[in-house]
Amino acid sequence: MELVASEIDIGTHLPTVLLNGADAEELGVHPLDRVQITTDGTTTIGIVEMTDELVAPGTLGVTRRLGHVEGRVEVTHAPKPNSARYVRKKLDDRELEADEIRAIVRDIEADRLNDVELSAYVSGVYSNGMSDAETTHLTEAMAEVGDHISWDDPVVADKHSIGGVAGNRVSPILVPIVAAAGVKIPKTSSRAVTSPAGTADTMEVFCGVEFSVGEIRDIVAETNGCLVWGGAVDLSPVDDKIIRAENPLSLDPTGQLIASVLSKKHCAGSTHVVVDVPYGEGSKVDGTAEARELADDFERVGDHLGMEVTPAVSPGDEPIGRGIGPVLEARDVLAVLAGDGPEDLRLKAVRLAEVLLDDCDVDADAAEILESGRAEAAFRDIVAAQGGDPDVTLADLVPGDERATIEADRSGVVTHVDNRLVSELGRRAGAPKDQRAGLTLARRVDDEVSAGDELFTVYAETASKLEDAVALADRAEPVRVRSREEAMVERV
Repeated sequence: MELVASEIDIGTHLPTVLLNGADAEELGVHPLDRVQITTDGTTTIGIVEMTDELVAPGTLGVTRRLGHVEGRVEVTHAPKPNSARYVRKKLDDRELEADEIRAIVRDIEADRLNDVELSAYVSGVYSNGMSDAETTHLTEAMAEVGDHISWDDPVVADKHSIGGVAGNRVSPILVPIVAAAGVKIPKTSSRAVTSPAGTADTMEVFCGVEFSVGEIRDIVAETNGCLVWGGAVDLSPVDDKIIRAENPLSLDPTGQLIASVLSKKHCAGSTHVVVDVPYGEGSKVDGTAEARELADDFERVGDHLGMEVTPAVSPGDEPIGRGIGPVLEARDVLAVLAGDGPEDLRLKAVRLAEVLLDDCDVDADAAEILESGRAEAAFRDIVAAQGGDPDVTLADLVPGDERATIEADRSGVVTHVDNRLVSELGRRAGAPKDQRAGLTLARRVDDEVSAGDELFTVYAETASKLEDAVALADRAEPVRVRSREEAMVERV
């Protein structure tokens, strides 16, 4: 069927084409079917959406994801890719072969699967899990389609947390400790997905985080480390597309999680990786047994890829640090590097740095590097190399002007600080988009409080967002206070 292609400006992440209902009927296609578009000997595939309002009969609306296609084109019905059959196989709880997983990954990377098919893949993995072999094949396939950074050094360190713990901003402290010890550590980090801040969001308070592979090499050559946003380089581009399908229901199946983390580390050229695996209520992993099983899987897949992966299992049933949100977490980071700040954040950063340095066979004292100021100096060098102000102080990191303090309505003891609710509060306040939004925790589990004592303070950049966050705090219980007697019963 011959149609006239014309670019149409609608936001879409897929190679979408718009067909008038009459043309779609003649072609025999339905929404989310595929069509083959041929012009000047070149063939592309588009995913169909139907509309009688935006395109007239005889016209093919072409979105920018398809590239520059215009004028008269030949349009025919295109078959589904083979990977759609493999998605159905996974939904039927049948194990996928290596070539089938590779086909799915390559079709996701090329946008040949529509949103429904991609969601079905995620649902199949979530519902039916992945075998050890499937997880390994998936990690390899995701690494194959990404860019790779190679280093001359025999040892290249890295660290990753599986997430789920509010305020767990360890990386900006650990990276300069390791860099100051003489170990190369090119840390690529994520932005927040469902949390009030990712490492990249927090680092963006200090400096730029979006750099090319060449620029990353220059920064690391100058400072021994970096803290950059991984999304600016295609180390594992399929992962970002899969995450987009996981987000609406906050799905994070184990096999996909392992493949997500290790494919990116493999592409970044890492040889020694510490993976933070927090467990507990509100974390991604409920208990120690599940955490240890996940840790074993990380080690196994890492070994297959030629990386030494050391999981660090730790309690994660309450937030780490005091600040939640980009600026507030940046304040905690700077305070710890200066020899102050939240003790739990300092201890965790030092512990993980010690594990990583030991794995790299480096005889260095992480605590001494931090206490001596060498880590702070290394951090400021990294900030400068990434285009920030190396002389930044706590006074420069000002939280939002709109604020509200939530007080205890009874005397007693803090029995629980809810990770999920705390994160949701920070997002309601505007984080991470509003850098100065979030909250600071004044009390931790087992702290005694009197009625009227501060539990936490919410910060926002606009009054409406502050009002929304406070409304959630009023009807939920992010920080739970109980009498001593009630607290004893809860522990039992």
